[in-house]
Amino acid sequence: MRLDRDHLKRTAAQRAVEFVESGMVVGLGTGSTAGFVVEQLASRVARGLAVIAIPTSERTAALARRLGIPLASFAEQRRIDLAIDGADEVQRATLDLIKGRGGALLREKIVAAASERFVVVVDQEKLVDRLGEHAPVPVEVVQFGWQATAAALAKLGADPELRQIGGRPFVTDGGNFIVDCQFGPLDDPPHVERLIKMTVGVVESGLFIGRSSAVVVATPGGVDIMTGTGGKVR
Repeated sequence: MRLDRDHLKRTAAQRAVEFVESGMVVGLGTGSTAGFVVEQLASRVARGLAVIAIPTSERTAALARRLGIPLASFAEQRRIDLAIDGADEVQRATLDLIKGRGGALLREKIVAAASERFVVVVDQEKLVDRLGEHAPVPVEVVQFGWQATAAALAKLGADPELRQIGGRPFVTDGGNFIVDCQFGPLDDPPHVERLIKMTVGVVESGLFIGRSSAVVVATPGGVDIMTGTGGKVR
């Protein structure tokens, strides 16, 4: 089963990378699916594609550097032509997302916000009717007083749990903690996003509302491309 899902992710990543054109500044996401995107992009770079990439994590940067993709930062490039990333859940009707399982949601949202187009790559298992059906909402919080921040998130209806690795709190590249918040299926994701952002101690949430230009979905029958009302992909 795992090999089948990886095959689907790789297939979708290959299709998404076809949107990349020479001369572009490309945002690279974080996580297992984004890793396949980096590999597919590196293959095109090796064949002569001229791009510059801005990675959303140190892990992605290391992979891209090792595979020969030229990198930059926002100090050199303030605008991104196209960002490609994965997602934990995609709401079918709106293409809104839950992201952050890879632990880089803050940088991923910064890159998505700076991008002219934001393409999401998933397999069909990530499609849901309502966000929160399967995945928690990751919330990046400052370390100081994280317990109080988690308590405030609980008052919003979440069941918050500090993310840990090997018995120690997971620390993001920005030096923050992540609290995974189980809300259950969300009736109004934009409202929940606003409430989370208003909580003192919160840096950013993994709710990506209204940011997707297109979602590339790999299914056993092939690759489908979903676009929102405002989405446009060449």
